[in-house]
Amino acid sequence: MAVLRRNLTAYGFLCAALFCFAVFAWYPMIREFILSFQETNLIDPPTWVGLDNFEYAVGYPGFTEAWIATLQFTFLALVCGFVVPFVVALVLNELRHARAYLRFVVYLPVMLPPIVAVLLFRWFFDPGPGLFNQILGFVNLPALAWLDSPATALISLVIVSTWMNMGSATLIYLAALQNIPPELYEAAELDGAGVFKRIRHVTIPQTRLILLLMLMLQIVATMQVFIEPYMLTGGGPAGSTVTVAYMMFQFAFTNQNYGVAGALGMMLMIVLLVFAAFQLRLTREDKA
Repeated sequence: MAVLRRNLTAYGFLCAALFCFAVFAWYPMIREFILSFQETNLIDPPTWVGLDNFEYAVGYPGFTEAWIATLQFTFLALVCGFVVPFVVALVLNELRHARAYLRFVVYLPVMLPPIVAVLLFRWFFDPGPGLFNQILGFVNLPALAWLDSPATALISLVIVSTWMNMGSATLIYLAALQNIPPELYEAAELDGAGVFKRIRHVTIPQTRLILLLMLMLQIVATMQVFIEPYMLTGGGPAGSTVTVAYMMFQFAFTNQNYGVAGALGMMLMIVLLVFAAFQLRLTREDKA
């Protein structure tokens, strides 16, 4: 009993966290699972339809294209959003002056509301007086229809996503780099290892676990991309930026078909669960 009283405050904080998870995470997932087997408008009593919602979603025009766009965005976002923050962290870790200021600059985009960042980049991508086309014109390169062309729209969304989210990843990588014993670098230098060899044989092995964890988190986040296509392109042009999450939104709030939206959400969740399980297995093997 004494132990319980002593830890009562800790249990209180734990209950609050569990309550938040139950209301804002677990209940929506359970509700989505139930909706995926129902036909309902959330007003009238629902009708159980079994796997009909899944069959309708798979046969819907644009279903395959939405998954392709999602996978393309995930791949491109990983190339930028996984590699770029790590490189920036390596640079910051080597600096001896203004490190705190540069950390703040790198993290600043994360503190901006997403709508502010999206509106800022909407001006950057403007085909007329936009900043990016002005830069291209300054170096005598032709202007691009950033958000208005299927060839560049997805790349544009990746640029926005990388800029908005790289600050958190950079600080996590920087914390991992600062925990590497300096003796390892000194030994590598004595063996004549250059910068790239030190990164390959010291930095990457010492940060392998955090790299695997961040890879999993970034794939989970990028496969659920919604804000960028919703705010910047509306799924266009020609449906080239319609992702699975955006298609869920269309079914739920445009077509009022909550059952099919739930079915799409369940498909996406299953894909992410399979990947997460595979990633966790790799992490456990690495620890062993």
